[in-house]
Amino acid sequence: MKFRSCLLISFLELAGLGGAGHTFARPQSVLPGLGNGARRELIDVNKAPWRILARVQTELGVRCTGFAVAPTVVMTAAHCLWLPATHHYIQPKDIHVLMGYARGGYRQHAQVARFVIPAGYDPANEAGTASNDRATLLMDHPVAVAADLLPAVEVRDGMSAMLVGYPQDRSEVPFGDVECHINGVTVSGLVHHDCEATKGVSGAPLLVRAPEGAWGVGALAVGADVGPGGLAAPLIR
Repeated sequence: MKFRSCLLISFLELAGLGGAGHTFARPQSVLPGLGNGARRELIDVNKAPWRILARVQTELGVRCTGFAVAPTVVMTAAHCLWLPATHHYIQPKDIHVLMGYARGGYRQHAQVARFVIPAGYDPANEAGTASNDRATLLMDHPVAVAADLLPAVEVRDGMSAMLVGYPQDRSEVPFGDVECHINGVTVSGLVHHDCEATKGVSGAPLLVRAPEGAWGVGALAVGADVGPGGLAAPLIR
């Protein structure tokens, strides 16, 4: 998956020496977006609020994360659908959406009838247009029910957040960080968070807790830091 790193990936660093009286610090991950990965956990995608979660995969082997926003509409990251070798987007018929995927099983499977990319997104200028790195997938049949859908929420600094998807190192299960926060919004409109998430989580919903206590979707994951945290494209601007 093309879950872009915002900075260069750091090397493993070990602190301390072996032997009596010394302990080893747990190494940082070589994957972008993770610290030591200890905050992440396995998620039940058959329970709220995660019933909206989907694995988005193509017949060319690309795997990202997505989420339902309407019974027949799923969102993911636009860069997941771009083919650098041909400088074109993949054909809709070659995109599959698996709702509630875990260890080879899923509640619903559908193919994409067509998709829409914002005019402001340019795959040749990802850094400058990442706030529009969204793809709206129109499915060939319903994949979600209205009762499971979450509202779009405007993101504010300091909000509690959760980010779950299908990361490269745990690609067969929904795995993520449910105890993280929003750190702010960049001048280009990108949402910065401290959630642990890495490659494969592109397109996942960044959930935020609204003032009244309910969870909603604030943004869509598009990039990662060197350590824990990354960037997401807001749903409301």
